[in-house]
This record gives sequence, structure tokens and C-alpha cells, in this order.
Amino acid sequence: MKLPASILIANRGEIAARVIRTCRKLGIRSIAIHSEADRDSPYVAAADIAVAIGGNTPAESYLDMQKILEAARISGAEAIHPGYGFLAENAAFATACTEAGILFIGPRSEAIAQMGSKGTAKILMRAAGVPVVPGYDGEDQRAGILQQEAAAIGYPVLLKAVAGGGGKGMRIVHSESEFYDALLAAKAESLQAFGDDQILLEKYFPSVRHIEFQIFGDHHGNVIHLMERECTIQRRYQKVIEETPSPALDETLRTRMAKAAVEAAKAIRYDNAGTVEFILTDSGEFYFLEVNTRLQVEHPVTEMTTGLDLVEWQIQVAAGNPLPKSQEEIAARGYAIECRLYAENPANGFRPDTGKILRWQVPKVEGLRVDSGIEEGSIVSTYYDPMLAKLTVWGQDRAEALRKMAFTLRNLQCLGLETNRHFLMQLMLDEAVQAGNYDTHFLQNWQSVTGANERLIDWACIAATVRDWTNRESKRTVLRSLPSGWRNQVAAPARETFRNGEAFKTLSYSYRNGQFDFETDRKHSVELLQSKGAELRISIDGLQCDAVVVASGDSLRWVQIEGSDFHLEKQARLPVVTAGKAGGGYVSPMPAQVLRVLVIPGQQVQAGQSLVVISSMKMESTILAETDGTVSEVLVREGQNIAAKAELLRIEAHTSSPLPPSNPQAQ
Repeated sequence: MKLPASILIANRGEIAARVIRTCRKLGIRSIAIHSEADRDSPYVAAADIAVAIGGNTPAESYLDMQKILEAARISGAEAIHPGYGFLAENAAFATACTEAGILFIGPRSEAIAQMGSKGTAKILMRAAGVPVVPGYDGEDQRAGILQQEAAAIGYPVLLKAVAGGGGKGMRIVHSESEFYDALLAAKAESLQAFGDDQILLEKYFPSVRHIEFQIFGDHHGNVIHLMERECTIQRRYQKVIEETPSPALDETLRTRMAKAAVEAAKAIRYDNAGTVEFILTDSGEFYFLEVNTRLQVEHPVTEMTTGLDLVEWQIQVAAGNPLPKSQEEIAARGYAIECRLYAENPANGFRPDTGKILRWQVPKVEGLRVDSGIEEGSIVSTYYDPMLAKLTVWGQDRAEALRKMAFTLRNLQCLGLETNRHFLMQLMLDEAVQAGNYDTHFLQNWQSVTGANERLIDWACIAATVRDWTNRESKRTVLRSLPSGWRNQVAAPARETFRNGEAFKTLSYSYRNGQFDFETDRKHSVELLQSKGAELRISIDGLQCDAVVVASGDSLRWVQIEGSDFHLEKQARLPVVTAGKAGGGYVSPMPAQVLRVLVIPGQQVQAGQSLVVISSMKMESTILAETDGTVSEVLVREGQNIAAKAELLRIEAHTSSPLPPSNPQAQ
């Protein structure tokens, strides 16, 4: 059957760009949609045409079915590819596309609905003979019944939102005494996130691996698998590193799990790209976890080892064509690893960051693939997921792939905001990771080295100073015979002070005969060997190294040197004196949007009481009162976008026994 002539991509960022590439390869007209925040994004420019759907938040744009269907109508789209996230696993959206006469590039809406309920999914899998985690998924949701079932399963147990995902509505309960409070919390979170407070129970295994199999079905009853992916290294139930093949599987276990994955797909008559996810215990037993009824973020590792284009397969199958290959024709070669580069600060609890990409440069590495929705100059906002790019490398074996990934991360340049680049590089060099010895709690227990040593901090400040010196030299038009930074007190060197996080570094320097003499806590002999734009080649105490320095305004300097990133704030020589901040101020730990303000001026609060709820890149955080007191000022409003360290409110602490809260309804 013929393929659609035009496809609208109901998504954004790197997955939109990914689908556009395959459309171009197949000669299909690509149609992008974009919110106001994404108007200047690279994927919008890459599409053949683009349609503005308004708003900034997902609810105003990429989650609005009617806007998307209208965009498809006015652009003449014959098909819609949902990407992943947003409406990709929304059965109602798949149905709406079909009713509008538009081809939905994904599985049947019935399959999406069946797998959207974890309870229904477990019943279907159990009937199909697929191993399922012991648990309870009944309709009776009374607390007493759930507690009885938990005791029958045996502690520890896992509470999971029936309609959930991404860790929402999920709690681990280790004993019966913890059960009731954990149940209330899980139900409340599930209701808020998904509009449904139903909970299922599962036996909790303290140490497991997360293994998934890529499956593909067509409209002719054919179902195959495209090997497994190891997704065990996670944080907050979100995958950080994916690889294939899994270092935990031998051929016997791989064959058993692959057979179960195919049986799971056949049980729901699956007819497009999907993923069957399992947990694997230390004893070698595996259990069904869920089916993701869409293309996965980590699909590039499968593409790199099989040589297949999974988006092309999705389009072919949706158009009614049979699978391009049979199971016997599928073969994997070599090893592939994917890392997700996020705009987040590992040193600050992995809180998301926003800002402008001042420097984006990817090293040339054989076997490297970069899927990205950004470019130099892109603005990273608070509205969407903080993932900037996916880095995938291929090697002949796992050791080669790990080595290439570590090299890629060390030399990747992404400056202008905080990222997890250095954190990922450390993971690649970790002995346990290199040995393939980890479980889903690995990152929770892993001690990363988030700070840089004093030597590198010195080097970063030196590089920033030399960069500023060269810029001044290039702009001088008078008194060029005098040395830069010249003073009428010959013995007095120039001085600079930088703030690095909460620490300050002061250095003095002088320049004579082509060489700098720097002094921090120690003396350094520095020579500028080469300068080209933001790039420097310098010799520090006889050791040559490369540095990249980009400036943001007059005072901020982003430096990358020896694989480490530094965000330096240059301190003014004559600082402006400002009024000191009043005591009792509460500030935002990150750039964010204010979701809810829970208190009013004059209200008495108790330590631990919720004050303000903020959201940044899909992560909600609640600001809690640190002490009993009275709210003196509220400085933000709901819906307001705020910068990191923006003051939210002020509380006057009680010096004696506090009174009960004056506004019980606000609790």
C-alpha cells in the first residue's frame, strides 16, 4: 500500500526532528507544530511547513487534541505521528485521528487503552502465560482489603497507580505499620497526576534489573522482536543510560524473554512499534512490567545495532504494509549505548536549569549519533522536559562503546546552563558500570564526585582571565605600547575575583614578555599558545591544555577545561552597595513557574507546612516552612515565571510558642 504523502508530527524537539529526517528520506512532506516557546526551534525550521498552535505550556499546545487536529486539517496532513510523551499513548487521540480520516502512526486505540491500565495489562498477560509479578489488581480498593492483600503477598510490597507512570503514585512499603500512610500518599498523588486514585499491589524485589524488548507488529498478524535494551541505570524511575545487548543476559535467558515479549504483543494483537518491559531478579527470574505503546526515547541503540529505521517501519506498518523483515532476517551487530543529556544540576539535587545555549559543539567520533532539539543560541525554558540531546555510540563490543561514550562526553561542549554532562562521563568511567554490575538502585547509592578539585578551579579562573585579557587586547585602539592592565604602581599586579557556586577565588596576575604570572593559593606560570574565538590553548605550569570560555553579559563566564564545567561569576572591583535582604526570605532553588501559593500575608504557619508549589520542566517542588512564624510578605503570584534564587515570600519567625495556624483551610 502507498505511504501517506504528508505527515504531521504531534510533538516537539528531538523526536520531531527525528521523524522529519525519515520523512525527508522517504519523500514525505513533513508538517511541524509548535507552541509560542518553540517558534524558533531547529525542528520547526527543518520541517517542510510548520503550524503555530499557540500557548507555551503543554496543556495549551501539545496536549490540546483539537488544536492538533485543526493543524492537520489546515495543512492537509494525511497522517499524524505522535512521537513519544504528550498524546502518544492516548487512546482517545488515536480514535480522534481515525474519526477525522487521518492515519494514526501507532497501534490500535484498543491496544493503547488496554495497556494504559496496569491492572488490565496484568490480567491479559497472565492469561497469555507471560510471567507476572505476584500482586493484587482487584477492583475492591478498600484500605482494609488492600492491607490484607499486601500481607498475603509478603512485605516489602510496591504500591502503584493503576493509571500511572514515571514514578507518580508509587510507594515502597517495607512493613505493615507503614502501609496505611503510604497508601493515602500514593492515592493522593495518583489522583492529582492522573485523575484516578486506584492502586495495585506488587511484590517488591529489592534488587532487579530493567530489561525491555523492542516489539513490532503489523495488520497481518505478524509480530517480531528486535532484541533487548538494558535500561537499569535510572534516577527517580526515569532512565539515564540505555544499552544493547544487555550485559546480564545469556542466549538462553534472552530467548526466553524474547518469546515472552512476542507472546505479550500477540495477546493484544499489537500492530506497530512498542516495548515490552520486564524486571529481572538476581535469581534469573523475570516478570512482566508494562507495555509502552509507542516508540521509545532509547530506540537509537536498537537502530544502530540492527541497521533498521524504526520510524520508517512505523509508517510502513501504519499504511497497511507487512513488516519489512521476518524474525529470521533480524540480526544485531556490535554494541550501542545511549546517554541522555539533561539541563539539570547534579550538584543541586539534579534540579532542572534553564537559559540560553551559548556554546554547542559535538566532537567527531566514529560511531557517534546525536539526536537533539537544540542548537547554539537555543533557549531552554521551564515549560518542557529538560532533555537536551541523546548521545548514542556504537562499538564492536561493550568496552569500545563505553570508551567512545566517555570520550564523547569529555569533549562535548554545552555551555550557558547547567547540564549532567560531567555526571554522565563519571558514570562511563565507573568500575561497576564498566563491569555491568548494577541494579535499579545503583544511582541512589552511587557516590559521584560532583565537585572539582582546587587545581581545576584555579585553571578555570585562569582561563577566564586570559580570555578576557585577549578580548581587551583585541579592542585596544590607544596606548597599545603599554601592557594590558598597566598601573602607575609598577609593583601592583592586576586582580580578579570569581564566584564558583558558594566559594570565591581571588587571583592576581601580571604579564611580561609573552608570559603571565598568576597567583591564587599557589603560583602559576601561564602562556597563551593559541586563541580562536571561545577556544584557548594555554600552558599552565608546563602542561598544555585546551579550554573553552564563553561570556554571558559582563560578569558571567562559562568555562570548560579538562572535562569539567565551571559557572564563574566575575566580581566587580567596586561593587554596588545594595540593601541587604530581609531575614526570613524563601527563594526558588531553580527557574520555575509558580503553580500554587498556599499562604497569605498575616497567616501563621508551622515548620514543615507547605507554602508555595513551583514547577520546572515537569518536576514539581513544594517550598516548606523552615520554622514556625507569620507570613509577612508574599512576593509571587500563581502562574508567574521566576528565576533561580527569586524571593518567593518572607516569614517572621516566632520567638515563643507558636499559635495554631490562623487559616486551617490553607493546610
